[in-house]
Amino acid sequence: MQGTVDGFSYGLVTPLVAYLMACLGGALGLRCTTRSMLVAQSWRPGWLALGSAAIGSGIWTMHFVAMMGFTVRGTPIHYDTAMTFASLAVAIVMVGIGVFIVGYKGARGTALFTGGTITGLGIASMHYLGMASMRLDGKLEYNTVTVGISVAIAMCAATAALWAAGQVRGFLWSVGASLVMGLAVSGMHYTGMAALDVHLHGTAAPTSGESPAALLAPMLIGPLAFLLLAGVVVMFDPLMVMGKPATAPLEQKPGIPAHTRSGVHHSAHRLRFRPRRPVEHSRSRTPQKR
Repeated sequence: MQGTVDGFSYGLVTPLVAYLMACLGGALGLRCTTRSMLVAQSWRPGWLALGSAAIGSGIWTMHFVAMMGFTVRGTPIHYDTAMTFASLAVAIVMVGIGVFIVGYKGARGTALFTGGTITGLGIASMHYLGMASMRLDGKLEYNTVTVGISVAIAMCAATAALWAAGQVRGFLWSVGASLVMGLAVSGMHYTGMAALDVHLHGTAAPTSGESPAALLAPMLIGPLAFLLLAGVVVMFDPLMVMGKPATAPLEQKPGIPAHTRSGVHHSAHRLRFRPRRPVEHSRSRTPQKR
């Protein structure tokens, strides 16, 4: 029996909140990735890891906020907790691989394509693994062509986001990029949902049990708290907001001759000019005649 699927049981509330979650995670992740390019090499892994977790958490939260409005008439929906959080881990790990590739190799050429592909596949894997965590009295079937389109959207969105992260620019640049990224991720989600058909096993019966919102809300507390903490870090770090280094590198500072810009050591700043000692001329002595 064909099940009647409704992805907007709360109207436009869940799509709008889901979009904002995707934008928030994208904005925080982009700023962290940009920040990693402005710090010493030893600090870079930490910022990249924070950016990966922010993007992955934002996408995962977006997905399950949208799923709060998803219902199938005639059967209650439950979620497998372990598989639900496994989808979060997949999102963070695969997004992290792509972010680290771009963070160390640069947002261009092969590195950008590889990082965007892996990150996009991570977003798509999170989506369909999250869908597999649903438990209902029926079977989920997908249209292969529509699924392929959703994966392509995810890969394009991820590549565009990583490219934007590689552009060390100001805060407004990242806001615009995160809005586009949120739109693309939301489009990927609802394209994937359009590929879904549900075939119920039994006769349609009144839906009973807790609503999807009541089931999913407790699971969202942790990722939402993390996004809040990441937002606090961004607010109190002016370099992450502005996207500019605190001081210009030595080779970019005006007034420094070209031949002294490279190979300058800290000890050069401690050079002292010592006055030359006066040269004492010894008196010529002639032997005295006796």
